[in-house]
Amino acid sequence: MPTVRVIGPYRFFFYSGDRDEPPHIHVEREKSKAKFWLDPARLEYSKGFGQVEINRIQRLVEKNKEFFLRKWNEYFD
Repeated sequence: MPTVRVIGPYRFFFYSGDRDEPPHIHVEREKSKAKFWLDPARLEYSKGFGQVEINRIQRLVEKNKEFFLRKWNEYFD
């Protein structure tokens, strides 16, 4: 499960078994987790994050979308 980037309290990563899904990024903070599709950047699911925090993470995903896509392609291609 490669960590792609850490921003503040959030760890952004993907699982090595994610190859057969569209590009996405997982994010966790402590016991809270979420998954965002990358193109377009949108929330797939969330567990433990409040809406204000999801909005904050969504902005981080959008800001880092190209970086995350590049890391996804480097890992899975």
